[in-house]
Amino acid sequence: MNRWIRGVALACALLALGATTGCGAESRADANADARPAGPSSSAPHTQPQPQPSRGEDQDPRAEVEAAYRKWGLTPPAAPPAPPAAKPVELRAGDGKVPVVSEIPTKEKIVFLTFDDGAEKDPEFVTMMRELRIPFTMFLTDAAIRADYGYFKKLQALGGGVHNHTLTHPDLRTLDASAQRQEICGQQSRLKDEYGTTPRLFRPPYGNWNEDTRAAAASCGIEAIVLWRESMQIKNMQYQSPTKKLRPGDIILAHFRGPSELKGTTITEMTANLLRHIQEQGFTVAALEDYL
Repeated sequence: MNRWIRGVALACALLALGATTGCGAESRADANADARPAGPSSSAPHTQPQPQPSRGEDQDPRAEVEAAYRKWGLTPPAAPPAPPAAKPVELRAGDGKVPVVSEIPTKEKIVFLTFDDGAEKDPEFVTMMRELRIPFTMFLTDAAIRADYGYFKKLQALGGGVHNHTLTHPDLRTLDASAQRQEICGQQSRLKDEYGTTPRLFRPPYGNWNEDTRAAAASCGIEAIVLWRESMQIKNMQYQSPTKKLRPGDIILAHFRGPSELKGTTITEMTANLLRHIQEQGFTVAALEDYL
């Protein structure tokens, strides 16, 4: 009996000590409740954790763009003006032939970037266009892009317009009317199948065209033939104007070319050089499709 009484007394003493020091199992769990999320319980409703904002959600969008331009060694340009309520170029085909356009009539200090062919498929160019958010238009040749249609879908997803540059990149002036129509209409169908939209604009390879080209383009659903006023080389631009300067509304030609064609220069380096020329002359880039 004395042994039983002593055991009960010892148990009571231990319980009293745990109550005063908070060292019981449930007390430890309570102390850690703020340190880890509680698991689901059959007696309490399960609630989803609240989503946390990502690192960039509360950033100033302008600051984000400026950081991207610094990454590429550039200064952010001025924002382009709002597109005009009415497009300044008449696209209605007269006498069954589409108009030929080399610049957009405007007084705004804007120019338009266009990239031709599609031979170079540098993933860094996709990154550059995504980060810099530059409007651009593509004139694609099937012979150059068919090995990787998906590459240009990534650029299309960034807002790049997809337009026609023939199936095989011939000098159209050497072809009769029927062969020209095959080159243009064939590429219309191919681009629609691959990219989901029928191109409105057409650029003839080498800038060579004749009246058969205008008629063939119209018959294929093209609204305008688009040429250019400047062409970008590696570091410098070639100007058609004797002033050797950009003018409001100029359309600039560049190509999907890589180091093998640009003497070791990448397409992103060439594009950075192009953007510097534009900014140095006080211009900014707008979307061609907003004006044409």
